[in-house]
Formats: sequence, C-alpha cells, structure tokens
Amino acid sequence: MSMRLRDQIAVVTGGASGIGKAICERFAAEGASVVVVDRDADGARETSDRLKAMGSASVPIRVDVTRRDEVQAMAAQAISEFGRIDILVNNAGWDRMELFLDSQEETWEKILSINLKSVLYTCHAILPHMVARSHGKVVNIGSDAARVGSTGEAVYAAAKGGVIAFSKTLAREMAKYRINVNVVCPGPARTPLFQEIAGQNEKLAMALERAIPFRRLAEPEEVASAVAFLASDDARFITGQTLSVSGGLTMV
Repeated sequence: MSMRLRDQIAVVTGGASGIGKAICERFAAEGASVVVVDRDADGARETSDRLKAMGSASVPIRVDVTRRDEVQAMAAQAISEFGRIDILVNNAGWDRMELFLDSQEETWEKILSINLKSVLYTCHAILPHMVARSHGKVVNIGSDAARVGSTGEAVYAAAKGGVIAFSKTLAREMAKYRINVNVVCPGPARTPLFQEIAGQNEKLAMALERAIPFRRLAEPEEVASAVAFLASDDARFITGQTLSVSGGLTMV
C-alpha cells in the first residue's frame, strides 16, 4: 500500500466502529498518526490500540461531539499531543429510520446535533490551526440520502444535506488558505448503524440492498479508500466536491 499520508496528523470522529474505524485503519496504513475520537471510550481505545499495533502513533479521546466544550478540549489535546492537525474527518453519525410524521422532536434534535452541529463544532475548533499554517484537508461524511432523499430518513437527509451545503461554502472560504474541503457520501454500508436501522425496519433495509446495482452493501473499507484519496495530496486540486460511494445506488 502507498504511504500517501506519511507524517500527517489526522482527527477522525466516530472512530470506534464501522466506517470511522475503517478510515482510522486506512490512514494508519498510509502513514498517518491518528486521533481516534468517539463517545465510546472503550471502542476508541480498541481502535487506537489496533493502530499502534500497525506501527502508527495514535491516541484515543472520549468526546461527545454534540458538546462544543468537549470538542474544543479535544482539539487542544490533539494539538498538544502531536503539535498540529493536518486532516479532519467528520464521520460521527446517527439515525433512526421512521417516517417523518411518526417522528418526534427529541429525535430530530439528536439527529441534527450528531450529524450536523458536530461538524460545525469541529471545523470551528480545528480550522483556525489549519488556517495559521495554510495547510489542511477536511473530509466530511455525508450520505446519499441527502442527494436524492430516502424514505424514513427525512431529518437525517436534511442534516446531511446541511453538511454538503456547509462543506461547499467552507471550501470557498478556505481555498485562499490552501485548505481542501470535500464530502464523501456513502450509500448503505455494512456497519453497526445499518444493522441497527435494519433491526428497526428489516423490509426497508432489504429493499435498499436490492436497489444497489452491485446488489450488495458497501464494505467500510471501500468508503475509507475514497476518504484517504481526498485526504491525500493526490486530491490537492479537488475541493467543494461531493463523492458518492454507493455501488451505483445514486448516479447524480
């Protein structure tokens, strides 16, 4: 494997499992040191230990990304530990699959806080350090639900649509500092979150899988490959873009 991220310092939220864990492992394999951020302290530590076993420097930080004070403290700790942050991946996410008229405001608030507001918090905390160095890559994890809609995911689609719109504007504002901002939109992937959704509505989950032209879910590692590309210098002239990794489920 190439070492496109050698000597880079990366922060990955939601790194304890699923796509986030796969991103952490891919970054480590490509030479990066990784700050593994997750609300699940044990899971973050397990991922971090795995990266150390691969030969990568890594620290786990237990953070609730919906709390701005914790996010700011995480950024300060990461910079104290490694001296800088070169890459930020906003991967933390959560959803509950239900029709909008059956949903409640408490669920809306949780979805918006985890999927959208957390991205604002991390970018506001970390980007000033990237601006000071005129260097950095931000990869935000969106969803194809935001691009075409998805029955049972109205508020989640709205939150991820916000991530896409925010990322495009941020890409424009950050371009003069040579900071790239892009979005990767996974389709249905073989993750704990999808398993949780399938448990809520098995029929809908099966229909989603059948609708994918490749007739299978994405593996987390396949999403991680796209993120690693956008975080590398191979993508240095790419910014403000949204890349679907969905097996052809959406073609927009």
